[in-house]
Amino acid sequence: MEFILFSSRISEDLKNYLGQLNYSQIGVIMDSNTSIHCYPSIAEALPIAAKIYAFPAGEANKNLETCSLIWKWMTIEGFDRKSLIINLGGGVTGDMGGFCAATYKRGIRFINIPTSLLSQVDASVGGKLGIDFHGYKNHIGVFTEPEAVIISDLFLKTLPETELRSGYAEIIKHGLIRNSNYFHCLKVEGWQNQPWRDIIEKSVAIKKEVVEKDPKESGLRKILNFGHTVGHAFESYYLNSSDHLLHGEAIAIGMICEAYLSHKKLGLSHEELNEIVQMLKSIYGKFNIQKEAISSIIELCSQDKKNEGKTINFSLLKQIGDCDYNISVKNEEIEESILFYQSLN
Repeated sequence: MEFILFSSRISEDLKNYLGQLNYSQIGVIMDSNTSIHCYPSIAEALPIAAKIYAFPAGEANKNLETCSLIWKWMTIEGFDRKSLIINLGGGVTGDMGGFCAATYKRGIRFINIPTSLLSQVDASVGGKLGIDFHGYKNHIGVFTEPEAVIISDLFLKTLPETELRSGYAEIIKHGLIRNSNYFHCLKVEGWQNQPWRDIIEKSVAIKKEVVEKDPKESGLRKILNFGHTVGHAFESYYLNSSDHLLHGEAIAIGMICEAYLSHKKLGLSHEELNEIVQMLKSIYGKFNIQKEAISSIIELCSQDKKNEGKTINFSLLKQIGDCDYNISVKNEEIEESILFYQSLN
C-alpha cells in the first residue's frame, strides 16, 4: 500500500520527502486551474530543473489525446525509468497523470498530491488509474500504486463550493458502505463547515482498509462502487452537454437509485432508504432527467467494469454501513430506480 502523509505544511513536507528519494529528474503534471491556484504552494519544494506540464482542466480532457501529449512531453524532456512524476490536482489529474506515468517506458514512479476534496478522500488512494474512452468513464486503465500520497486540507480553500460538495458525496458513500456511525455523524445542515482534516482521515482509513484486503477489485473492493454504476452512466451521458454533472453530483443521483435497488433487492429498510434519500436531496437537490435520456443511461450501465458477460452487477446496501457486491440487476429494474428518482418531490 502506498505511503500516505497528512500535511499541514505541504511545501516543507514535500521537500523533506523528496530529499529521501533518488531520482534522475522530476516532472509535475497539473491542469490549467491547479497551475494557478496550487502550484505556487509547492514550487519552492522542487528542484530548479523540475519540468512542468499543464493540460486544460476538465473531465472532457481525460482521454487518449491528452495522454499522447503528456507522453510526448515526457519523451521530449528526456524522462527515463528513474524519473519521478508528481500529479498535482484533482481526480482527473491523479487518474490520467498516474496512468501516463504507469505506462511510460513500462512504468515510472509517481506521487499524488490531491488538491480537491474528491481526490483526497477517493481518487488519489488505492492505485486505480484510468482515462475515459469513447464516452465511457475510466474505460482504459491500470492498477498501479503511487509511491506516496501527500494530502493537505489547505488546498480545500482554493475550491468553489460546488467542488467541495462534489467530494462530499464520496464521504457520504464511505459511511453508507462501511460505517453507519460515520454516516450519522455527517452534517446535512451547514455541511460546508466541517472538521475537514478529521473527515478526510476517516474516509481515507475506510478506503485504505478495503483496498488492502482486495487491491485488484476481485471482491470486497467492489463495494467502493456503490452509487457508481448508475452514477457513472449519468456522468458519461451528460459529460459534453449543457447539463454537465460533476462526479459527486452524478454519484448522489446514483446512490439514490441504488439505495432504491438495495431496498428492492436486499431488503434495505424503508426507513433507511428515506434517510438516504432525504440526506442526498437536501445537499444535492433534484436533477431533471429527460425521458429520452433513460434508455441511453441504462445502456451506459452495461459498460460498467463490474459486469460479467451480459450481467449488470451492482454493489448494494443490506443496511447503512453494510454493503454487498455482485448483485445482478436487470435493465427494467435500473429503469424503475431512475423513475423512482424522477418521482421524488
